Amino acid sequence: ESSYQILATEIGLNFHDGTRIYFLPCIAGHVGADASSVVLAEAPYKKKKISLIIDVGTNAEIILGNNDFMLAASSPTGPAFEGAQISAGQRAAPGAIERVRIDPVTYETIFSVVGSNLWSNNKNFQDEIKKTGITGICGSGIIEAIGEMFLAGIIKSDGSINGDLQNSTKKVKKDGRTYKFEICKNVIIYQNDIRAIQLAKAALNAGFKLLMKKAKVTDVNKVILAGAFGS
Repeated sequence: ESSYQILATEIGLNFHDGTRIYFLPCIAGHVGADASSVVLAEAPYKKKKISLIIDVGTNAEIILGNNDFMLAASSPTGPAFEGAQISAGQRAAPGAIERVRIDPVTYETIFSVVGSNLWSNNKNFQDEIKKTGITGICGSGIIEAIGEMFLAGIIKSDGSINGDLQNSTKKVKKDGRTYKFEICKNVIIYQNDIRAIQLAKAALNAGFKLLMKKAKVTDVNKVILAGAFGS
């Protein structure tokens, strides 16, 4: 795929009349110019140590290599990590839950949202989020929520929500044939949310393991997460 240049004024950008915009080339189908950008920024092709670069977007663009070789692939992970397949999911914008902690004894849940450094149990939390409110949960938030649910015993090792806990906490409730867990009033983790993350994780894992198998390497020296989710 070739690169592309255009005058900034041709696409409505209010820059100097002579300013040109340069679009980087795509590497291959579903491995786009953002992957080219991260390769230029990290320059794994200049290093002896093997880097694994993962740009988690709508597709996870995975790049593996060093100064001897470079391989790239795409894996369909983004919809879940960016919130599209999550019931209360959204991108990491102000108001989105991004951090979660669950007490393994009481199941009391606290969280923080994008745009505030305070946790929800802080007396000033409600005042600080008046402008944004709590709008949903972003990728890092859903991963932390599921991790905390597992550590607290709310999720079993197969990923199913432990329905036996509905007698111990009001946060676990029956939802048809499965169960759900309440982070707060308008952000609830359903069984299907957990399954979506499991599928995304499996797709990402398969992607980089296949690249490692192709390159005949058993370990990497550096892992880099790129993109909005990575940051």
